[in-house]
Amino acid sequence: MCQIPTQTLKTLCASSTTSPRRQCRRASHALLTGIVSIMASLARHLLVTLLFLPLAFSSASSANSLADLIETIRPGIVGVGSARPVKQPGAKGPPVKFSGTGFVVGEGDLVITNYHVLPQKMDTDNNETLAVFVGRGKNSRVVPAVVLRTDPQHDLALLKIDTRLPALQLGQDRNIREGDSIAFTGFPIGVVLGLHPVTHRGIISAITPTVIPAHNSRQLTPEQVKRIRNPFDVYQLDAIAYPGNSGSPVYETENGTVIGVINSVFVKETKETIMQDPSGISYAIPVKYVVKLLNAD
Repeated sequence: MCQIPTQTLKTLCASSTTSPRRQCRRASHALLTGIVSIMASLARHLLVTLLFLPLAFSSASSANSLADLIETIRPGIVGVGSARPVKQPGAKGPPVKFSGTGFVVGEGDLVITNYHVLPQKMDTDNNETLAVFVGRGKNSRVVPAVVLRTDPQHDLALLKIDTRLPALQLGQDRNIREGDSIAFTGFPIGVVLGLHPVTHRGIISAITPTVIPAHNSRQLTPEQVKRIRNPFDVYQLDAIAYPGNSGSPVYETENGTVIGVINSVFVKETKETIMQDPSGISYAIPVKYVVKLLNAD
């Protein structure tokens, strides 16, 4: 308990002109009340600070963790396309063509991307070949690639490159739930502004089938019929992916493990055919199909 200094009491008492003892008691009580009020106010402020400090620290820690995570993910992100020698008589178009994004897996010399990202035709007469674009900004370079395996049903392709890069860790999708925090890194607008990976953040909005049943058979496209025969679920995301993001890894923000591969073109061919205007919803192919492709004979 706080004690009032004797000199203060004497001063208060001396200042009273009527009923000295009663006035002294009143002054003492008023001073005690003021001190208690100040201490209560300080206690409330301290309590609020202690309650919100962990939340502020957690938010800052989360932001720092994601920033650190992106630093480890980015070296394993590559562009996928084609390249040819610059000086080729009769060659048409740019010497380097970007098609989509890919990411490094395995021992560092394998790349996963979407099947539809692979160039359909290449100018072999002018030495145009499949290539991946590695590095960042001015330090980017072209690396030749070959196709090892493909999985058109799940729109996946496995490439082999003649260099080694930091590989991303593949996760398991059996524990994925709607609401889980995710991020994906890739090249949303290609290499128009240079080879600079871009990261988007969101959540798993839904785990949904690739095909929405049509009202009648006349509305079914050939692609929908094919998917109905071999249905599978995909992840619906609340973050917008752009055409250049096709093949980007979708990973958990807690540990960076890959849980899926961005794919909007492939899924929308079947899932959103009934819509007059395709939505901006993004989808991802579950990582289990990547694992199967890696382990295929």
